[in-house]
Amino acid sequence: MMQLSDGSSRIYGEAAFEILAKAQELEKQGEKILHFEIGEPDMDTPANIVKAGIKAIKEKKTHYAPSIGIVELRNAVQNEVEKTRGYRPDLEQIVITPGLKPGIFFSMLSILNPGDEVIYQDPSYPTYGSVTAYLGAKGVLIPLLEENDFRINPDDIKKKISNKTKLIVINSPQNPTGSVITKNEISEIAEIAEKFNIFIISDEIYSKMTYGTTHYTPTLRDEAKERTVLLDGFSKYYAMTGWRLGYMITPVKMAMRLQNFLVSAISCTASFTQWAGIEALIGDQAFIKKMMNRFIMKRDRIVKGLNSISGFSCLSPKGAFYVFPNIKNTKMTSEKCANYLLNKAGVAVLPGTAFGPGGEGYLRFSYANTVENIEEAIERIKKLFE
Repeated sequence: MMQLSDGSSRIYGEAAFEILAKAQELEKQGEKILHFEIGEPDMDTPANIVKAGIKAIKEKKTHYAPSIGIVELRNAVQNEVEKTRGYRPDLEQIVITPGLKPGIFFSMLSILNPGDEVIYQDPSYPTYGSVTAYLGAKGVLIPLLEENDFRINPDDIKKKISNKTKLIVINSPQNPTGSVITKNEISEIAEIAEKFNIFIISDEIYSKMTYGTTHYTPTLRDEAKERTVLLDGFSKYYAMTGWRLGYMITPVKMAMRLQNFLVSAISCTASFTQWAGIEALIGDQAFIKKMMNRFIMKRDRIVKGLNSISGFSCLSPKGAFYVFPNIKNTKMTSEKCANYLLNKAGVAVLPGTAFGPGGEGYLRFSYANTVENIEEAIERIKKLFE
């Protein structure tokens, strides 16, 4: 019998889509399911961005584009990074990708060799561990502790550095906990990377989604010219999840290698999507403020509601649109509790272990939902645990 590659058995998917499939199967059976499993804004793409995409299609901007992205969008990203991060990257550092995930995959592919060690947060976005395993590298997990508001501790990173450490991956604001790393912590992590000559990949897909705090980037230290990589995209702020559009700021040498990866894997990002992305960056930004005002209200509602349920306790997140309640007092494992909520209450959530072993005893709710659904979900769960 023909055998697939060893690497293909090491890569893995996301529980969010598995739980979604289970929930949809229950819906086919007539159940009313409340969805809190998928990390997707509950608003539609702004009209001006949609109009720009349609205009590009009508103008026949539907052909191949440069693999690293059209220069007009790269210029817009250049201005965006200068405005939001405090430095202006060279045009040659900017690479456009079809969503942020290819940025994660290709940047790790360009950095890691088998046997290298990768430090990342636990719990964290599953793609980091999946790509690490696929490439034959070793994941070194740094626990995120509830008593530290789920922020990564730079001292913990120092303790895990070895002569095999090649890369640190950070995500702030963070999925799944909603934590935001402080300015001092970011600076310390950047200093560690410089001292030990280690790469940093900084996943900043939620950078514009903070509540009463400020987002900071480790790429400011070297302006992404030596050892840091900035990853961001359009899915979250502009409700463009299906448009598949992201960008990378990398050292020039890496950008040149990434161009070859992109040519080999995807040819290019869709042209009309890129023109829509330009409008997203240079057009009216009021959409983001409106969305975040709604998220603040939803965050407060769901945190208050979860804290009213027997066996649950929940911190108020500083960023993104997720809560990560502690359910240890229910005496259930994360997976058992998530299945219980889906099958008995019709509430689809993710077990904390979907994001790593450090997620045991927690659940992840995406509160990108209506206030009515949040309140109904709280009532359904409360009845189960009364």
